[in-house]
Amino acid sequence: MLQLPKSFVLGAATAAYQVEGSSKVDGKGRVLWDEFLEQQGRFSPDPASDFYNRYEEDIKLASEHGIKAMRISIAWSRIFPEGFGEVNEAGVCYYKNVFATCRKYNVEPYVTLHHFDTPETLFKKGDWLCKENIDHFLNYAEFCFETFKDEITYWMTINEPIAYTMGQYVTGAFPPGEKYQVVKCLQAQHNLIVAHSRVVKLFKDKGYKGEIGIIHALTQFYPIDNDPKNVRAAYVHDIFANGFMLDGTFLGQYSEEKLNVVNEILNNYNGTLDITDSERAVIQEAAPLQDFLGINYYQSNWVKHHDEESYIHHNGTGEKGTSIFRLKGISEIVKNEQIPTTDWDWYIYPEGLYDMIMRIKKDYPAYKKLMITENGLGYKDTFIDEDTIIDDQARIDYIEAHLESINKAINDGANVTGYFVWSLQDMFSWSNGYNKRYGLFYIDFETQKRYIKKSALWYKEISERIDNQ
Repeated sequence: MLQLPKSFVLGAATAAYQVEGSSKVDGKGRVLWDEFLEQQGRFSPDPASDFYNRYEEDIKLASEHGIKAMRISIAWSRIFPEGFGEVNEAGVCYYKNVFATCRKYNVEPYVTLHHFDTPETLFKKGDWLCKENIDHFLNYAEFCFETFKDEITYWMTINEPIAYTMGQYVTGAFPPGEKYQVVKCLQAQHNLIVAHSRVVKLFKDKGYKGEIGIIHALTQFYPIDNDPKNVRAAYVHDIFANGFMLDGTFLGQYSEEKLNVVNEILNNYNGTLDITDSERAVIQEAAPLQDFLGINYYQSNWVKHHDEESYIHHNGTGEKGTSIFRLKGISEIVKNEQIPTTDWDWYIYPEGLYDMIMRIKKDYPAYKKLMITENGLGYKDTFIDEDTIIDDQARIDYIEAHLESINKAINDGANVTGYFVWSLQDMFSWSNGYNKRYGLFYIDFETQKRYIKKSALWYKEISERIDNQ
């Protein structure tokens, strides 16, 4: 039986663009996704979960089901429609109301400043490849710190730099939809670490109350066998997707070991990185100042050596077995028949979360604390009728197994202080539309009516068990 500490925070996560809907109302500016989705014509972020109008209903539901904390992102373009310049007061008022409602229902808001939704104006200037945009992000962050300083205690700078940059420049699933542009991916990773570092330093220099950290999507990579080439491929892929940014986050520098591999990758793709002395300095200064790392963990991968042409097919439909990932000079993700997968070909492997937590404890002993800021099961829930509770036992099994891995890591000395299930309610998915559901609460996207899933009732029991220890 789970024996999580009484102080352990049990929460749920959301993201503005995925839940709010109302993407064109009350002065909100466009973001990088708007044109991309319009051109594809497959699905729209409106109405999403209509959180913009129904936030009190959802926050109340969260509170009633034992959820003590909720990840909420601020849509940058609701505050600054162009990413800079004139403030949109309607957006400020909206978030003040959301945060006040969290307080009303005793749900602690954990706020993310950038969750995959760069304002369109800045995206067209190059997004995170344009270093001028870091200045705009810093100004936006400072405005939020100052405006919401009485409402917010916990801040996250950026959500999942690797997922964002991989989607933009390697898999093509995110706008601008480029593929195999590994150099751009690495440069954007670095620029995002610089942006995070500058915001952390500002937060601490200005003396704002509370805590601040970053959220990394971390994936364990294992060689499919003991062939030295495959072992090396797992090592290289890990540095590309995890180690490079973890060094920047915790060490305040890129270690020689990591840079050697990064330069090897860059040579394969005929590129270099633009890293200045001033950027190195701010990364170094910020590393010891941040208060926590948020880990988003969904899967591990098994890989083998791949030195031929790249080919990636993103499984965005849930047609099991269609995902392909082969990235030249890095690795090919291969099938491990012993490990189950979701319909979207994501391995279900809670042991990988334990391994990642303990890896951070070992490699970065100066870390302060970790939170699991996203983890959950994408699933095709079956709605029967209004009187029948949706039976998502597979989701319960998934969450429980990952909580057990966290519990094991805590018992082995890791400081993990919280868990945020992805997600609070069903919502719009960046590359999957509405057929991939993660929520504790089912949403009929036609009527926007909420229904309780079995997982929500189970989650409440876990929360009560922690409270009553």
